[in-house]
Amino acid sequence: MTNNDILRRIRYTFDFNDKKMIAVFALADCIVTREQISDWLKQDEDPAFKECDDTLLATFLNGLIIFKRGKKEGPQPEPEKRLTNNIIFRKLKIALDLQADDILEILDRANFNISKHELSAFFRKKGHKHYRECKEQILRKFLKGTQLKYRKSCEPESELEDEPKDESVWKTKPKAEPKQKPNTKPAVKSKPKLSLQKK
Repeated sequence: MTNNDILRRIRYTFDFNDKKMIAVFALADCIVTREQISDWLKQDEDPAFKECDDTLLATFLNGLIIFKRGKKEGPQPEPEKRLTNNIIFRKLKIALDLQADDILEILDRANFNISKHELSAFFRKKGHKHYRECKEQILRKFLKGTQLKYRKSCEPESELEDEPKDESVWKTKPKAEPKQKPNTKPAVKSKPKLSLQKK
């Protein structure tokens, strides 16, 4: 899962348009253009695709924290030059103001279960004896659970990885009702019923 994947998933989860994406970057004192946003969100095989490096993603996540929680007084944190899944996980936890139980509930939405003890290890400082590396599968499940929790009108079992380019592909066209053929047969006259009563 690349930085571009993560950026696309976050954008889709919170339904951010280009203007909102630019604003989130600006909150972290980073000016980006609509063209840059568009290139980062393109699929990898697109000729115009541009890679979102660690510093850019860290900047966006810092801006997301300010967008969701407000700006703290004093000097703002510098974006990391080298990101890990643990750092990304922690920044999302802070941005969404999540406690351990909240994260476990989100993971459960994605059909993934771990203990509080295992979860806390991801947020330890590297070098701590209880520190544990956050594998890509766990971050992927967390992002999926986040989508299921926060994305409006999201399908419960959705496997979406990116925002669909054309929403019409998700809508089924109503089946046309078969045309009724005109009745060309002549109407059959009903015969009068015979009375069985004696006169």
